[in-house]
Amino acid sequence: MAKLTHIDAKGRAKMVDVGSKPSTLREAVASGAVYMKKETLRLITDGKIAKGNVFDTARLAGIMAAKRTCELIPLCHQLNLHNVSVDFNIDKKRNKVVIETRAKCTGQTGVEMEALTAASIAALAIYDMCKAVDKGMIIGDIMLMEKRGGKSGEWKRS
Repeated sequence: MAKLTHIDAKGRAKMVDVGSKPSTLREAVASGAVYMKKETLRLITDGKIAKGNVFDTARLAGIMAAKRTCELIPLCHQLNLHNVSVDFNIDKKRNKVVIETRAKCTGQTGVEMEALTAASIAALAIYDMCKAVDKGMIIGDIMLMEKRGGKSGEWKRS
C-alpha cells in the first residue's frame, strides 16, 4: 500500500515539501460528463439556451478554475500553468456532453488536480447555463484519464 504523503507521523494533514524534486514537464488529461434530456442537448447544439453559448462559457469557467485550483483544494501547490484546454464532445445516443480537459506545466508536482478541477467546474457551468430548462441533469464520470511527468512517469487509464 502506498504511503499517504499529505499525512504526517501524527496523522495530521500537511503540505508536501516538493522543494528538492526536479522540475519536469507535467501534463494531465481529465474528463467528465453532463447527462441531460434530449431536448436540452438539442437546445445547446442549436445555440438556443437563453443564457448564451454554453460551451464558450463552460470552457472559460474550466480554464479559470484550473488556474485557481490551489485556492480550492487544501494542500494543493500553486502552479505556473503553461496551458489549459477544455473541449466538448456530444454523445446524442446517451444524451450527454463529454468534457475533456488538459493541463500542462513545468514544475515539481503534477497537474492532475488542475485538470480534474477544470472538468468539474466546466460541468457545473453547463449545469448552471441549462438549469432553467433541465434541473434533472446529472454531473458525473469525473476522472483522470492520463498523466505524464515526474517521478511516477506516465499513467493511462485502461
